[in-house]
Amino acid sequence: MIFAAGLWMVIYTALGIRFEILVPLGFQLVSAGTLVYFLKTGDFVGFRFAQVSLYLFVPFIMQWGMGNFVTASAVMLWALLAPIGVMVLHGPRESIPWFIAYIVLTAVSGFFDYFISYGSDYGLPMHTIAVFFVLNFAAISTIVYLLISYFVRERQRLSNELNHSHSLLLEEQGKSERLLLNILPARVAERLKRQDSVADGYADVTVIFADIVNFTGVSEELAPGDVIYLLNELFTGFDGFSAQHGIEKIKTIGDAYMAAGGLNAHTSDYTAAVGEVALQMLAFMRDRHTPNGAPLGLHIGIATGPVGAGVIGSTKFVYDLWGNTVNVASRLASNAELGQVSVDETTYKRLRGRYRFEGPAFVAAKGKGQITSYFLTGKLLTTERVPA
Repeated sequence: MIFAAGLWMVIYTALGIRFEILVPLGFQLVSAGTLVYFLKTGDFVGFRFAQVSLYLFVPFIMQWGMGNFVTASAVMLWALLAPIGVMVLHGPRESIPWFIAYIVLTAVSGFFDYFISYGSDYGLPMHTIAVFFVLNFAAISTIVYLLISYFVRERQRLSNELNHSHSLLLEEQGKSERLLLNILPARVAERLKRQDSVADGYADVTVIFADIVNFTGVSEELAPGDVIYLLNELFTGFDGFSAQHGIEKIKTIGDAYMAAGGLNAHTSDYTAAVGEVALQMLAFMRDRHTPNGAPLGLHIGIATGPVGAGVIGSTKFVYDLWGNTVNVASRLASNAELGQVSVDETTYKRLRGRYRFEGPAFVAAKGKGQITSYFLTGKLLTTERVPA
């Protein structure tokens, strides 16, 4: 506005208007004085108040000195920069008093124009008044346009940054979701997001344990990288079989793989699904060897009955199963021979009309006495099946 005041002073001088020369000149002097005051004292609040006051009052003083809205070519429009400037630099709340002051001064100017007609003594011709109208409106309109344009660009920039940040957040959230789903079943993960703990009881679940035979001795002859590669290859295959038949992988413990059917409603015949997974595991392992050529094999245990299930721990948590059914499945796996699938009596009774079994055999279990077990050897042909 200092530049505009200087320009207006030059124009007024050329037109021979004396009073208005003093107003912009006084504005420049007072503005410079406030700047010197700020540099000496560091009082920014006082400097800001003085500058905004000059921006607000000087245009009205110039208009009143020239007479009215018409003869002054609405020079008071420049005062609008005061509340706009405060809004830009300090926010809408700070600008409200200044905008109210601008409206009051505008109303006072209108009162002067309506009831007190003066200013004709300057004898300004209409074409001069028109020129100043154009200058004032064009200048203020340009400033307002540039400010609005700046804020629109800033809003667009911030919107783009927000969208980019949002997309990154969604990407990271997706990674976290996938990581969580690698640890927990999907339905359990959703519940854990809504509550601190997950603990369930299931009346009937079929649990499978698959142990790699003599893997401890084999792993001692391999480099750590080879051990990890081999286990990853085997367990990835097991994961595929579990997913194919709709049973839940629970965990791996060293060279043991644990899964269960009946934890979700997607697979109704979950006991048969677990049996299919067991047979696929055996077929998958049939031609598998270690990097040094040693053959690999499994012994598998399957048991059906009630289990407890829940998320254990608050850090490095796991979804686990517990109960007698889990213990029986683990015990059957430990006592099975190479390439055997040992199942408990409940599992046998459910599958005997569709699958081929050998046995029975008896397994000693601590605290349970003798467990009757059978060995799943394959699937019956359609013509061999017995209705349940």
